[in-house]
Amino acid sequence: MSSESVTIEGSDGINLRSRIFKPNKDIKDDDLGIVLVHPYSVLGGCQSLLRGMATGLANAGYLAVTFDMRGVGRSTGSKSISGFSEVKDVVSVCKWVCENLSVHRILLVGSSAGAPIAGSAVDQVEQIVGYVSIGYPFGLMASILFGRHHKAILQSTKPKLFVMGTRDGFTSVKQLQNKLSSASGRIETHLIEGASHFQMEGPDFDSQMVDLISRFAESI
Repeated sequence: MSSESVTIEGSDGINLRSRIFKPNKDIKDDDLGIVLVHPYSVLGGCQSLLRGMATGLANAGYLAVTFDMRGVGRSTGSKSISGFSEVKDVVSVCKWVCENLSVHRILLVGSSAGAPIAGSAVDQVEQIVGYVSIGYPFGLMASILFGRHHKAILQSTKPKLFVMGTRDGFTSVKQLQNKLSSASGRIETHLIEGASHFQMEGPDFDSQMVDLISRFAESI
């Protein structure tokens, strides 16, 4: 596995600091790139939280890309509370990956607040062929911030995988099931017994996330 840092220009002129993780051998799918969207910028979310997953995916044979959304790290611009400005960042990175890294299909992965942000971008980029959510904040309090993102991913017909810990403090298993009962297209869920929301963001679950994402990537 090798990695390199690049700066991607966003649609509204901001610069997004990004990192590309490339497999050295045993490439699983040279036409697929996996773009990972980090947790909530306002609470300190940044691309380095996804480094373990991105490294694992590259070692598993997939091209993976992480980036700092606007206002995070060395990316320019300002963070937004609701995440709608950041949707533009996701779209810009996905399009750049397709134009510059010789892939024609994108699997989009969002962690925590990155999940609703990524979900709002899914149908804005034709090359996105699937979506993975890790700890989507569907719960009542989280919906005050991110509720307006729900419709986009629930109505998308692209394949979706929702991964959540059974002790997630932002969304109960019942809330997840209720939301997904009205969703369109192919939907899969994977519940991790006893795991909390912030545990899922930590390195202890990186290898399990890599395995789940890899298997889902092979199926789309």
